Amino acid sequence: MFSTPMSELRPAVSASSSMEAGRQRQGRLWSNMKEVCELLHLPAISTLNAEELLFQHVQFKTGQRIHTIGQSFDTLYIVNSGFLKTVLIDEFGNEQVLSFPMKGDLLGVDGIHSRHYTSEAVALSDCDLILLPFKKLTALSRAHLELENMLYGVMSRELVREQAMIGMLGALSAEARVARFLVSLSERFAQMGYSSKLFNLRMTRHEIGSYLGLTLETVSRTLSAFNEIGMISVDQRTIGIKDAEALRSLRRLPPSRTRGKSVQARLRATARAEPATAELPAEPLLAAY
Repeated sequence: MFSTPMSELRPAVSASSSMEAGRQRQGRLWSNMKEVCELLHLPAISTLNAEELLFQHVQFKTGQRIHTIGQSFDTLYIVNSGFLKTVLIDEFGNEQVLSFPMKGDLLGVDGIHSRHYTSEAVALSDCDLILLPFKKLTALSRAHLELENMLYGVMSRELVREQAMIGMLGALSAEARVARFLVSLSERFAQMGYSSKLFNLRMTRHEIGSYLGLTLETVSRTLSAFNEIGMISVDQRTIGIKDAEALRSLRRLPPSRTRGKSVQARLRATARAEPATAELPAEPLLAAY
């Protein structure tokens, strides 16, 4: 995953050309409704033959746009694998990162109201997305009220996540924002079956800063401070979580002159702790930075 300048991003592709390319790359390109529900963490729909209803997969390369601002809305997307960012772009070309979707997240909801996407989605790694044609979904929802209620539930879940983010930005210090961000990533990786203690940042520090309302320098300085006092380990984009509870409860960092004492106290506490339990496999790391 690399930081790709906007000028180097590949142009947005139509659904038809994406699907044609996808057929050449992968044998299994369809998911039934049961699999879609499992990916979204929803119960199976009892009134629908979930095995016969199929939704197509589309592959996107790192840096490729999934949809652009102002593009006509016709499709929702579910992330089956990979990592993305959604952004707003002002008239000067400046990006404001809105989210970092990953497996099980729904994209494109912002296009429902005006029938045009109001944000841009960009792949931060090679991605596999499932297409949910909106007309197909609305037709099914009219016939199956259970499906309609479930779709509302997924959209509400995305809204709740955004509201929690807004609340965090308004209430927490810069250090606490970075700490909560790391905890959130840790929990998401655990949900996907990877280690919650060792993972790779798929976004740049600049993108993290944009998302958290911080400068790149503040993000880098805070990560270095967390590393210094033993809450995390940092090796370029590889993050090791050493004290998740301390990150979760952090309000502000101690002054730099007292951090040495904090490190010594943390090391003594670690030496007294019980041996750690076995962890899930680490999320595959990228070689390049």
